[in-house]
Amino acid sequence: MSGFSSLDHQFMGRAIALARRGLFTTDPNPRVGCVLVKEGEIIGEGYHVRAGEGHAEVNALKQAGDQVRGATAYVTLEPCSHYGRTPPCAEALVEAGISRMVCAMVDPNPAVAGRGLERLRQAGIEVASGLMETEAQQLNPGFIRRMEKGLPYVRAKLAMSADGRTAMASGESQWITGSAARADVQRLRARSSAILTGIDSVLLDDSSLTLRENELGVENAAEIVKRQPLRVVLDTHLRLPLTAKILRQPGRTLVMTLSSDEARINALKEAGAEVQVREDGERLDLGAILEWLAQHEQCNELLVECGATLAGAFVGAGLVNELVVYMAPKLLGSSARPLLQLPLERMDQQIPLVLDEVRHLGQDLRLNWKLAGVEESDN
Repeated sequence: MSGFSSLDHQFMGRAIALARRGLFTTDPNPRVGCVLVKEGEIIGEGYHVRAGEGHAEVNALKQAGDQVRGATAYVTLEPCSHYGRTPPCAEALVEAGISRMVCAMVDPNPAVAGRGLERLRQAGIEVASGLMETEAQQLNPGFIRRMEKGLPYVRAKLAMSADGRTAMASGESQWITGSAARADVQRLRARSSAILTGIDSVLLDDSSLTLRENELGVENAAEIVKRQPLRVVLDTHLRLPLTAKILRQPGRTLVMTLSSDEARINALKEAGAEVQVREDGERLDLGAILEWLAQHEQCNELLVECGATLAGAFVGAGLVNELVVYMAPKLLGSSARPLLQLPLERMDQQIPLVLDEVRHLGQDLRLNWKLAGVEESDN
């Protein structure tokens, strides 16, 4: 973007790198980095670590101390202008006496967007925004979507063979992919607000859907696993066994159902589950569930880990933003189960994809596909 120098790009790049350090810990808050620069030198920097603790700007100001007056602040997201768990960062920057603010992107919340920058302008501070905006947006796809659309950013995670199969006809599926791919899934879970699955998957695999310290493969894994994503089980008729592993894990398990069987509900609650009885009609309304998770659980990024039927229902309803597909160099054969159950019959029903990234993970490939048209249909 014109109007910014090479040093501006350098320091904003540093702020974005700092923000990434909060990838697994800031939820439900956005990942934000801040760099304070004076006479071409960094005098303070910081990032938001977790909700309830200091924001990036405050942490950078603490590090800079008395040197701040006259400095330039590089921030990946517009400084907040309202009182929440912490005081507004825009006010802190004004009081510290910075002379210039360079912001990557404005607050995506339409109710507050631009107010922080306006407060800085009113104080006589030079303000510029839009530097490395795309990179900043990529830090927080879920927070942005929740603020703008009232929905989480939805990733569907799937593992398949080279011939597009996910399990044998019997349902046996462990393990299609190798350890490197499974560790990558752990990191997908760690950045997610919630993990959603269907009752059929739980009955088949008895999965835990947890973060595991020894599999994450990142620094501070012990600290990261303290925040277990919310586990959501879609269970229309309350078939979840009281002995299921998912009920004995740290963190919360929420069962969403259409059943009003009080005895069964109470038994599940005693076993450790939270139960929400919904009134969606004859089947659970996936779109309404996403809205509820965004509104009531502040769900930014939702990871859908389920079988072909439920995954196909999400994709068919246009509710998935990104498919994360792990492909193993194996063939499972024509009788094995398909990647998605999608009842498409004509070529004009095909669902176009955009290949966003390909990465080697050991012998496996990870393919990230964006679903063309999902964002457009939100508008």
